[in-house]
Amino acid sequence: MKDEYAELHCLSNFSFQRGASSAQELFERARRHGYRALAITDECTLAGIVRAWQASKNTGPRLIVGAEMTIDDGPRVVLLAENLMGYQRLCGLITIARRRARKGCYQLLREDFCEPLDGLLALWLPRRLDHVEEGGWLRSLFPDRLWLAVELHRGPDDARRLGECLALAKQLGIPPVASGDVHMHARGRRALQDTLTAIRHHMSVAEAGHWLFPNGERHLRPRDVLAELYPPSLLSETLRIAERCTFDLSQLRYQYPHELVPPARTASSWLRELTETGARWRWPEGVPERVTQLLDKELSLIAELGYESYFLTVHDIVRFARSRHILCQGRGSAANSAVCFALGITEIDPSRMNMLFERFLSRERNEPPDIDVDFEHERREEVIQHIFQRYGRGRAALTAVASSYQGAGALRDVAKALGLPADQVSALADCCGYHHLPSAERLRENGFDPDSPLLHRVLTLASELLGFPRHLSQHPGGFVISEYPLDTLVPVENAAMEGRTVIQWDKDDLDLVGLLKVDVLALGMLTALRRTLDLLRRHRGRDLSIATIPAECPATYDMISRADTIGVFQIESRAQMAMLPRLKPRTFYDLVIEVAIVRPGPIQGDMVHPYLRRRNGEEPVSYPDEKLKKVFERTLGVPLFQEQVMELAIVAADYTPGEADQLRRSMAAWKRHGGLEPHRQKLTERMLANGYSGEFAARIFEQIKGFGSYGFPESHAASFALLTYASCWLKCHEPAAFACALINSWPMGFYSPDQILQDARRHGLEVSPVDVLHSHWDCSLEPSTCAAQPAIRMGFRMIRGFSEEMAGRIITARAQQAFMGVDDLCRRSRLDERARTLLADSGALHGLAGHRHRARWSVAGHEAQRPLFDDLPSEGESDVVLPLPSAADNIHADYATLGTTLGPHPLALLREQLRARRCRHSSELAAIEHGRPARVAGLVTGRQKPGTASGVVFVTLEDEHGMVNVVVWHSLAERQRKALIEARLLQVEGRVEYQSGVRHVIAGRLTDISELLDGLDVRSRDFH
Repeated sequence: MKDEYAELHCLSNFSFQRGASSAQELFERARRHGYRALAITDECTLAGIVRAWQASKNTGPRLIVGAEMTIDDGPRVVLLAENLMGYQRLCGLITIARRRARKGCYQLLREDFCEPLDGLLALWLPRRLDHVEEGGWLRSLFPDRLWLAVELHRGPDDARRLGECLALAKQLGIPPVASGDVHMHARGRRALQDTLTAIRHHMSVAEAGHWLFPNGERHLRPRDVLAELYPPSLLSETLRIAERCTFDLSQLRYQYPHELVPPARTASSWLRELTETGARWRWPEGVPERVTQLLDKELSLIAELGYESYFLTVHDIVRFARSRHILCQGRGSAANSAVCFALGITEIDPSRMNMLFERFLSRERNEPPDIDVDFEHERREEVIQHIFQRYGRGRAALTAVASSYQGAGALRDVAKALGLPADQVSALADCCGYHHLPSAERLRENGFDPDSPLLHRVLTLASELLGFPRHLSQHPGGFVISEYPLDTLVPVENAAMEGRTVIQWDKDDLDLVGLLKVDVLALGMLTALRRTLDLLRRHRGRDLSIATIPAECPATYDMISRADTIGVFQIESRAQMAMLPRLKPRTFYDLVIEVAIVRPGPIQGDMVHPYLRRRNGEEPVSYPDEKLKKVFERTLGVPLFQEQVMELAIVAADYTPGEADQLRRSMAAWKRHGGLEPHRQKLTERMLANGYSGEFAARIFEQIKGFGSYGFPESHAASFALLTYASCWLKCHEPAAFACALINSWPMGFYSPDQILQDARRHGLEVSPVDVLHSHWDCSLEPSTCAAQPAIRMGFRMIRGFSEEMAGRIITARAQQAFMGVDDLCRRSRLDERARTLLADSGALHGLAGHRHRARWSVAGHEAQRPLFDDLPSEGESDVVLPLPSAADNIHADYATLGTTLGPHPLALLREQLRARRCRHSSELAAIEHGRPARVAGLVTGRQKPGTASGVVFVTLEDEHGMVNVVVWHSLAERQRKALIEARLLQVEGRVEYQSGVRHVIAGRLTDISELLDGLDVRSRDFH
């Protein structure tokens, strides 16, 4: 048809800091202008091609897959995939170019084109029209598949350029074609495109000069405008090329690796054999008949859907970890099954849960299984490298995460590009939320004029930039493993970390193209649990595992219900601790509910309070009808889990399993891409047709929106609940070993080693200081003189800045012979000056030198022994009488070197001054009635700002008697931000709130009284 057009050269915002529009915007614009097809040709990447494919399906214009590339010392070309073979060649070229260069760059050489290029079409983008040699070389590579791209952008010499291009094409015998070099969907993005160019070149827009395009013509132009610029033959040629490009991403076929199956076995028979062997290990006294039937049912369904190799691969990874004594735990939609329990992938005995396997792996939905495996955070790299070695870099890679611009980052980059001074850039970014740009009020509070034209321009451009992909980073552990080379499916590039490679697709795009991934994730609590179990075997003679820890212990649930959960897994946060006395878990499934309920989905969907009221008998449990009773009975009629939402759609709105799975995907992605609105109409209409009220349908949809990208599957909650219970049981029954392991596994969780040790001491545990005569690198256990539990001996790791190498020297020398004094220690351990000073300042020389002043004197007088006199005893200096350090001196030194103290709490020394300020201590709050005013003060040990709390900040204060939980409403947090964020010792005036066993202070006024600490080095663990 006359004037029809297909754009063959278009960059999306996955050409980072080049393209100024998303694929959705580009395809919507292409549809509006009547384009037949649109090629997304980002520079040497296919990172955004899956999203472009979805945009094409949503709008109409057909997607052509391609990439723009510049060859070293060679031409610039656009390569288009004509068919599947061409797509595979394109992926291979991108992989070669990316793997050759550091992350974020590529290097494509002429010799890379020696391999056959069948299936690829090429557009030559000549930088100069006298480069005939480049054209001839390309023509030899792409016979009958090369075009000269004519790109006209209303420059001063378009007519001359058109004539020269046509002459060159005729000279070389290659057809010319119209092309747009599109960088944005509409002209209005010109300012953002200029800004992105400046960001890319690390300069301001004012300095960018020739790097910027001379006008805004690189957008998707109407066809009548194109007809004014190009001869009809060049426009019609775009359609001929588009017709040749028949490749579609739906043609990709992913296969899971099969080499884990021994010769003469099938994947199905081998999985069954491993499962039966594992079942005998799990149930040594005989596999119960019910379990046997369950295993048969699950194995039959796995075989029917063809996912045996997936389960075998996960089993192989877990088997490797167990062979290296690396603790791991599987979770996910298929992990909490009898098969996974028998294979050792998970520790959840199916008898402890009442969940149907079909809910996770269904022949109706035919969706892939999902198993995430958590490993000890300190040893996960061993597992990752094992996977790379077993399958090779060609067949295994991590999936990518498309990191996007958030509020502060977008504001910082735009402000810098528009020439704001560095101090203003930082100040502007500091007053910005993570996701959102600052309000006019916030800007004024920080000294900015929101009505300033320059600032208005900065904010406008930053708002356009929000959500744009910024770069590709690696997923924490999502592996894609393939039977065939991965670069036949997707390009592979280097990760920032040495020894790792990633595919170019974001983790959220994999399901759409049928790629399965196994998540190999890191979990600090697993490190702590493994260390605890090791300590129990070594010091307490108890050989336990996560699966054999005694179940359903009343004492453990009593501890949980008191919210005595500092340091445990999942229920240690302020929000969880506030919920525990209200929910009062008494069974394992109660913990599953607890783990899931204090999350953004249930909170934003207003599901928490109805559930609590029903659980506590304050509100009757009701169901719209008997069909939905089966869906919601286990959660008292309130939807708490992602699976329940899918079941509801099937039961109440007649969704097919496929539609329900699409609802799940939309729920997971709506925060980023939207897409839930079509389900609102469909759900509402079908529920009304089935007799449900409009009010009920509206409430259900709001709850679905509340889940957003935070919908928590029941299977994940169950796996987490198992680790929660294990950590709570250990804290309850073996608190010394648990606290010791937590500190040795730090950094992890919400709490610092100081808070863990303070909590241990409040529970009556004995803690011994770091001592060169007894300590090891890690904290350790030793017999206690006065308690049933062992004492915790602080290790050298507690000394800030002290190296593990120096600690090893001390331990080795001590094992050979006891130290005779400080000089003997320094000489035989070959301690450098820094190590000697740290040991003296931390009090670790107390057993050899006495108090700190004497220790410092002793190390100051040490001189390194000459090799000639190694065997001669050193002559120590005569004793000098030095004054004892005061309690304040010791506390200051303890916090400066160890971050904690075993002496009196700092606030015990300040209590008189605090009483003069009418500040109560934490234990006195119990006597204050609900709603009464109170003034408290404490060391700030943590600040938290949950995403669901509407700007509320939760502050934890610590004094000599315990913790005080403070709630700072958003308005106060904004007014007194400086005191809130900067105070180390904070005074709070407010009122006491007491409800269902939870007590906290609602702040009304904050005062920074850190000057009372006199330089004491106390640190908070904020926003973790």
